[in-house]
Amino acid sequence: MTAVEPADAQDSLSEPFLVRHLVALGLAVEYVRAEGNILYRRGADGAELPVLDLVGGFGATVLGHNHPELTRYAAELLDARTPVLAQFSLHPWADDVARKLNAVLHREFGTDEPYSVIFANSGAEAVEAAVKHAELDRVMRVEALRREVEDGVREARTAVRGGAALDPAARAALTAGSAGVAGGDGLQDAEALERLVREVAEADAPHWDAPPVFLAAEGAFHGKLVGSVQLTHNAAFRAPFRALAAPCRFAPLDRPGRLAELAREERRTVSALTVADGVVGVTARELPRVGAVVLEPVQGEGGIREVGPEFAAQAARTAEEAGCPVVVDEIQSGMGRTGAFFASSLVGLRGDYFVLAKGLGGGLAKAAALLVRQSRYRPEFEMAHSSTFAKDGFSTRLAGRVLDLLEADGGALYRLARDTGERLTARLEGVRNDFKDVVKDVRGRGLMLGVEFHDPAAAGPPALQEHVRAGTFGYVLSGYLLREHAVRVFPTASATSTLRIEPSVHLSEAEMDQAESALRGLCRVLRDGDGDRLLAG
Repeated sequence: MTAVEPADAQDSLSEPFLVRHLVALGLAVEYVRAEGNILYRRGADGAELPVLDLVGGFGATVLGHNHPELTRYAAELLDARTPVLAQFSLHPWADDVARKLNAVLHREFGTDEPYSVIFANSGAEAVEAAVKHAELDRVMRVEALRREVEDGVREARTAVRGGAALDPAARAALTAGSAGVAGGDGLQDAEALERLVREVAEADAPHWDAPPVFLAAEGAFHGKLVGSVQLTHNAAFRAPFRALAAPCRFAPLDRPGRLAELAREERRTVSALTVADGVVGVTARELPRVGAVVLEPVQGEGGIREVGPEFAAQAARTAEEAGCPVVVDEIQSGMGRTGAFFASSLVGLRGDYFVLAKGLGGGLAKAAALLVRQSRYRPEFEMAHSSTFAKDGFSTRLAGRVLDLLEADGGALYRLARDTGERLTARLEGVRNDFKDVVKDVRGRGLMLGVEFHDPAAAGPPALQEHVRAGTFGYVLSGYLLREHAVRVFPTASATSTLRIEPSVHLSEAEMDQAESALRGLCRVLRDGDGDRLLAG
């Protein structure tokens, strides 16, 4: 099967650079219809040609393309002239979604603490909202500490005027003129106090307004917007924009203790004056520094890598010790794809914040949500953050229906995702066992799976080796599977030798047969070193 290049592909004014790469890789295909796990493209004779879609909108079509009940409901909403944009009014449908999300969360985590829900249009936007809320909370805690320090100075002045003396250690800390104030009378203590206040203020000044630092895992992907891209480990995405937002530090998944080390390295304190038993002393106070610990239960763009219980537990401990929230990014892993609504519930990681997107809109609407634990929620955020198209009447109603479908029959779709994923994984493991020199690993959970390939031998065609060096080898594999087997897959963004497989929960046995046959065909070509066939367009 040969992909048909669009007539205007080379002249595209929408992402022309990307279009040229799609043409070169054999991926320049226009799809004209979608249903279930199938995308249809137009053939040279005008006929529709089916393509098995294992990309699934990067995880968005957990229920499949154009799910019949969702499309009927969407049509009803449009026919009824349902208001889409009605800002600064009541939103009962958004409230309904929030209640349903809380019910799921309470069931899977065994908690009754409510979570407030902030709506967004995309996963990256919801991550930005999480970063903003965490920073608002941190700044408010910094300001509260600043007021305590200022109150401590006033209390110390009052105490010295009443005859209190400076603690000898505080007196010794003065860097200049200590000998001139070594006595104990009130005047000398007052002068020493004012000098101490000035020196402490000067020493602490750089810390008060220092930006926060965030902690995440190596391989993390949390979006490509100004703030979220700094939480994304891939330097190619992050480094050009590092001056635009707060920095992030990353810990390897196989070294959970590194998270705590990073938090300690970023620790900052300020000095506060205290009065006890008629003596004015100085004590160190922890300054809120870490904005949040951000974590995907299953890394999507990092190569479909699961976060283990030990790393998850360390993330929770580190956040508690740093006084910051754990932000659990369920954008790709959530909505039932892994066999539970929240993949984090499978490793015992209860977030202070949860971020949902992709599947929340049922593959039809752009919908995302940030859930914030009530004990950490700042109501001031409601006036500090807004988004014109978030929380609109169309997407929230669809999201509510999506949640109904997922929760129906006691969560039957979660069990279906788990069982289908196990059968599909067994097939992929069979391919790996038969082609161990080609397939390096099969991993993931439920219907969020990755197949990692060994790099081809250096003796292959120079053009193929160039793709290996450029990090586009996985896209060459994708082009071959599309061209020769009518199967659509893509590599993960930061681990491009790993092909992601994220179909809907309704993947059939026949579709599994097609996927397995296609992968076996690809493996034979790779095993035979037939690079020219891989690159044939």
